Amino acid sequence: MNLDFSDDQKFLQAEARKFFDKEGGLLLARKVMDNDAEGDQELWKKIIDLGWTGIRIPEEHGGLGLGHLELCVIAEEIGRSLAPIPFSSSVYLFTEAIINFANDDIKAEILPKLVTGECVGTFAIAEDTKKITPNNITCVVDGDKISGSKIAVPDVGFATHAIVLVKKEKNLELRLVKLADSNVEKKLQKNIDKSRSFYQLNFNGCDSQKIHSDEDAWDLSEHLLDQAAVMFAFEQVGGAEQSLDMAKNYALERYAFGRQIGSYQAIKHKLADMYISLTLARSNCYYGAWALSSDSPELKLAAATSRVSATKAFQLCAKENIQTHGGNGFTWEYDCHLFYKRSKVLSVNIGSELSWKEKLVSAMEKMNTLENK
Repeated sequence: MNLDFSDDQKFLQAEARKFFDKEGGLLLARKVMDNDAEGDQELWKKIIDLGWTGIRIPEEHGGLGLGHLELCVIAEEIGRSLAPIPFSSSVYLFTEAIINFANDDIKAEILPKLVTGECVGTFAIAEDTKKITPNNITCVVDGDKISGSKIAVPDVGFATHAIVLVKKEKNLELRLVKLADSNVEKKLQKNIDKSRSFYQLNFNGCDSQKIHSDEDAWDLSEHLLDQAAVMFAFEQVGGAEQSLDMAKNYALERYAFGRQIGSYQAIKHKLADMYISLTLARSNCYYGAWALSSDSPELKLAAATSRVSATKAFQLCAKENIQTHGGNGFTWEYDCHLFYKRSKVLSVNIGSELSWKEKLVSAMEKMNTLENK
């Protein structure tokens, strides 16, 4: 088991960091928040030009034909810079769903458009209920017409298409919907992190297309979320590391009573706790990346492990970064709140921390059962 990235992947990560720094870094997120925009369209166009949207798309469809590990290193830099772009919704979720489940005709139609930016996708699964299960999906399809609502659908302001989890009689299906359909109503929802947008989608008999054959759509969705969990975990690790770096730098430059505040034991303990949590999360993310890239049967366990530890690390580091900055940490002028808000959004965007803990326990029980046979 190799738990490190290749030299080429490390080079890609370094270039991605340079790119985001050159484009403005955290100023891009601030610009979106200050202008009540739904994301940075100009930055998104540049990312399309770089070919990042086609990293996982096969060369026959105009993509780069690379693997998940390349996505992981890009994800970490997106988390570090808080880039206000629909990369996660369109690349981690929508593109992966098309690659993994769609038939050849849909792939031939959609994948080249994802590379060029003509198509931007999102994924709609959540509904207005405490917990989504196969038995309480209320969004239905009759023939090819979808009716019902989905909530917390990311980046609809960018998206041209959505993949929607719906019920058809006693079965579940994944359906492709064009968001330009006049029978799709879009409603912006309130969100703590204004650099990311989430919508409620109301489907009033809109046209749709089934993207898979006879597989159980719930299992397909769970597999897709396991894949996305690893990449979101790398985003969280990137945000956690940047939060730690901000806290450390401030502790070295800020003086109180004639001493750097970093020399005080209370601050040292905060920074140490942040570092330990981040290091554990990064180790678990490497495990998740290995399982994802090798198509390991341990993916469920690895995804839940990386997701839970990265969620904890980002929330801890974002919170303690504010505390380390003292009164300044609560002000708009400092960037601490940007990471705190993003940590809260990422902690629930594909299921709460509690739901992933439940998945972790279930995966561990299943692994133990198999080992004892």
